[in-house]
Amino acid sequence: MAKQIDPAKMSRRQQIVETFRMSKEVDRALPWWMLGAFLVFGAIGFGVFWILPGSGTFALVMAIVGGLLVGLLAMMIVFSRRAQRAAYARLEGQLGAAARALTMLRRGWQLEEMIGFTKQQDMVHRVVGPPGIVLVGEGNPSRLRPLLTSERKKHERVAAEFPVHEIVVGQGEGQVRLPDLVRHVRKLGRQVKPAEMTDILYRLKALDAQRPKIPPPAARCRPA
Repeated sequence: MAKQIDPAKMSRRQQIVETFRMSKEVDRALPWWMLGAFLVFGAIGFGVFWILPGSGTFALVMAIVGGLLVGLLAMMIVFSRRAQRAAYARLEGQLGAAARALTMLRRGWQLEEMIGFTKQQDMVHRVVGPPGIVLVGEGNPSRLRPLLTSERKKHERVAAEFPVHEIVVGQGEGQVRLPDLVRHVRKLGRQVKPAEMTDILYRLKALDAQRPKIPPPAARCRPA
């Protein structure tokens, strides 16, 4: 069995190569999209730099360099966006997919995975950030509703003056698709100040101390 390497210990080049490899498994057309972006926008960049004032060898070199830079930039933008789309495609349907997506919320956000769960592996995650407290449920909607209601009441008891939002991840009406989850959470706006977040986290720490310490083993599975 091949030994897996912690991404945090990889060099930047290794991370890019590994991301490309994993994305290509889902998006077979990725290399062609990247090549097309490089050629098309590289040609546009060459043309723009070529028509700038100047002539001779220097102008040609500048046009070539400009075209290469523009082409590389376009290629990396395409790579980034399609790699993100491929990552969501890999997560779709996986246990804990919403929690993995929420890890993309970094500075200014505090994620706590699986603060609530059912025996059927429905689960609720919590994000604390500028919008306040955000409860994110994934699983069967009919089982999630009472679970989310229960969690909301618990959070409102310890942090009544702060907003508590509920989100259900899924494809149904009133639900948020997994690829849209992070953007949806960010669009909830800024409703608490950074200093208030510290107060919220302190209060939630006492709430979490009362929770069961050992979740169902399957709930800690990570997507391949």
